[in-house]
Amino acid sequence: MKVTAQAGTGTEALSLAHEHHPDLILMDITMPDMNGIEATRRIVSEIPGSRILALSMETDRRFVVEVLKAGALGYLLKDCAFVELAKAIRTVAENETYLPYRITDLLIREYLQRIPENDSATYVKLTARERELLQLIADGKNMKELAYIQGVSLKTVENQRQIIMKKLDLYSIAQLTKYAVREGFSSLT
Repeated sequence: MKVTAQAGTGTEALSLAHEHHPDLILMDITMPDMNGIEATRRIVSEIPGSRILALSMETDRRFVVEVLKAGALGYLLKDCAFVELAKAIRTVAENETYLPYRITDLLIREYLQRIPENDSATYVKLTARERELLQLIADGKNMKELAYIQGVSLKTVENQRQIIMKKLDLYSIAQLTKYAVREGFSSLT
């Protein structure tokens, strides 16, 4: 790795990026004149293919999200170890995203808190028995096989299937099978 330039302000970073076209820019998000988020936004829009790794002391989600939306490929905390810095630089240089565990954990926790209550997953909508039946249907079992496996009558299996379809707002076995595969109930592709 070779440092080609150093900037003290966002405006200077933008100017040096135009002048040197570096493979990667390590961008401090708190700089005078023009902050690193705005400098990132400008560099990415004016110099296509720019790879930016944001560097900050901030663990606030807003900073992380804004700099990533501006075009940075990674976000790293200033108190990281040198080994992590080197790994982050190599990752972003390969045009891949890099987020340290603390930031990933923060974003995932916040994302999970924002999922609306009415956006319930299949496991909440269906009983354990219904989920089992859904998996068997998705795996290609016919109605007779389902009745035998579950130890119930053919009519009971058909009723259970209809209840599942109604709960999931589906209208055919094909839709039900596609839904089950998409939701991870079957290994069929």
